[in-house]
Amino acid sequence: MTNHLKNNIYHIYDTSNTAFGVDPLSHFAMGDALIRLVGNAEAPAALHFWPMEKLVILGMMDTRLPHLEDGLRYLRNVPTDIVVRNAGGLAVVADEGILNFSLVLPETEKAKLTIHDGYVLMKELVEQTFSDSEQVIEAFEISDSYCPGDFDLSINGKKFAGIAQRRFKNGVAIMIYMSVTGNQQQRGEMIRRFYEESLQGEETRWHFPAVDPASMANLAELLDKPLTVADVKERILSVFTRNGNTLLPGEYNERLMAEYETAYAKMKKRNEQVNQEQYPEAD
Repeated sequence: MTNHLKNNIYHIYDTSNTAFGVDPLSHFAMGDALIRLVGNAEAPAALHFWPMEKLVILGMMDTRLPHLEDGLRYLRNVPTDIVVRNAGGLAVVADEGILNFSLVLPETEKAKLTIHDGYVLMKELVEQTFSDSEQVIEAFEISDSYCPGDFDLSINGKKFAGIAQRRFKNGVAIMIYMSVTGNQQQRGEMIRRFYEESLQGEETRWHFPAVDPASMANLAELLDKPLTVADVKERILSVFTRNGNTLLPGEYNERLMAEYETAYAKMKKRNEQVNQEQYPEAD
């Protein structure tokens, strides 16, 4: 299997530093555009950083909640922006203390990356990012966290990160959110209340987590060291540099922007349901 952490060329995209940063939909559209270009061999592999300020990201399954409008009303009153993402999973929080990062890789017939391989690769990257710590990072489902999954990353049983993947032909993005700083208890309570309002005790054919805010914690707390999102971003970049990779600024060229516009239109359509009240049409 190709070693994606060593001796490769990566283009860096940080959409918090651009005009895209003001529109939550734009980060997801840019992510899809990067997968398309990398998958078509029109661009090298990419590192995509996209910090947010105040956002709840819903999964497609969340749109099936029986009292979704009540849950959305609660979130709007928090207040927080809301987006339905285009990759799997359930509701997560993105704010200034959370690092959202995607590793966008090409696939070929000779170098296929299975879903399991993708998760293992991201775990290995996180382990190298915090190799100066003696804490052991484990990967297993924390069932009472928000957006639980088989590869939840945790320290001492407390989840600090979740991983998702999105795949198109010949391209894959492995995405992670890491709780670095901030009030993780409050984040967990917000998602717990969202499901409480959206379910109202009803049984559904889909499983939604009974969120216990105490099941998750921040990296700064778990590693017992002062950390910021910027620190963790620099640590990630240092891993790639140490491993002999060439890091270059990403180019927002015509091809990328064409794919972005197409992906953005799809994201806008996907979000019509949750954004009706957030951005009401003029009479």
